[in-house]
Amino acid sequence: MAESIYLKPRAQCRGTIVLPGSKSIANRALLMSALCSEPVSLHNLLDSEDTEHMLRALAGLGIRCENSDNTTRVTGRSGQWQLNDTSLHLGNAGTAMRPLIAVLAATLSANQQVELTGDSRMQERPVQHLVEALQAQGAEITYQKTPGYPPVLIKSGLKAGNFSIDGSVSSQFISALLMALPLLKSDSTLTLVGDVVSKPYIELTLKMLADFGIVIERVSESRFHVKGSQSYVSPGNYHVEGDASGASYWMAAALLGGGPITIEGVGASSIQGDKAFTEVIQAMGGSVDIGEHQMTVTGSGVIKGLDKDFNAIPDAAMTVAPLALFADKPTIIRNVANWRVKETDRLSAMATELRKLGADVEEGADFLKVYPVQHWQNAKIDTYNDHRMAMCFSLAAFSPVGVTINDPDCCRKTYPTYFQEFSRICQSD
Repeated sequence: MAESIYLKPRAQCRGTIVLPGSKSIANRALLMSALCSEPVSLHNLLDSEDTEHMLRALAGLGIRCENSDNTTRVTGRSGQWQLNDTSLHLGNAGTAMRPLIAVLAATLSANQQVELTGDSRMQERPVQHLVEALQAQGAEITYQKTPGYPPVLIKSGLKAGNFSIDGSVSSQFISALLMALPLLKSDSTLTLVGDVVSKPYIELTLKMLADFGIVIERVSESRFHVKGSQSYVSPGNYHVEGDASGASYWMAAALLGGGPITIEGVGASSIQGDKAFTEVIQAMGGSVDIGEHQMTVTGSGVIKGLDKDFNAIPDAAMTVAPLALFADKPTIIRNVANWRVKETDRLSAMATELRKLGADVEEGADFLKVYPVQHWQNAKIDTYNDHRMAMCFSLAAFSPVGVTINDPDCCRKTYPTYFQEFSRICQSD
């Protein structure tokens, strides 16, 4: 694995990108498939570190997953697990840790118990709100190290009833409950409290649940009624659409390098909230031609600074920070407090690395204000084992001095071929 990669200055960017599958959809689809009684064939499943963690966890639960010709066939067990491993290591995959906590609490039998653990960063990412919501309804979940954080030991005991969850830290907590509650014997209600973050990811979960035969009744914006004793139903074949978060880097590259760039795998029909990043690109000076499953992005030669609330799309919002270095005025990225509980403290990390390039940056509890660079500096960007930090800062290659990215291989979490693709379509002249 390369310790670092130097990206020489780039001036233009054009071509076609075929996106890898979405991590968020992939890990949800794997777990939902494992809960079916009939096999599911998943097409375009992302091959990455996070999906590998989920696949290994499912194997530990007795699920057979077979790969052939870009198709993964999952043979589920309807939540009747055969434990081949009672300690499942999930790395730093939040899309595996959070839903498995809830689903296992709902499905483990009386004589089963499973520990969910992860790497050092995962053991710093909070799960307290989710665990407390489950414990309030009888789930026997105990922290194995630091209270409020993985690793956790899960046993049976979860009962249907009235659930309440604070959604201000992670929408994954809400998605986890929505996936688990239909498996309980009786009906339940789920009430969301607090300023719910990343709402489009909740909508994504609801859409996928419907695709797998699960009915969720939305009583209001913050309240759901969930019938018990439901069964996940195999859709037979399920296509994992391209990663909309990953598309944000190519949209930004088109804005900086002129384009046009055609991005295949995400378009108007996407169920991912991050497709809304097209509106951000347009606001910052780009043009976007959107089809059902693809888009073409072209730059205008001008990058417009903006002031915007990014609570709904915090992952894609990270791409705005390097764009702000090239803008015509300061840019403010607001309402992204949950950056601090991601793969790293992204607010602090982003501010630190932007300053290395010569930018003035104001870091608040839930915002960044980034001033355009006046004098570019050669910099080696630390990535904190965070794939999005690495991909975001590749855009600094459009500066007059280029950029060095440390630990570029951290992109294997979601986009293993990113830097090869970047070198292919982003040219120096």
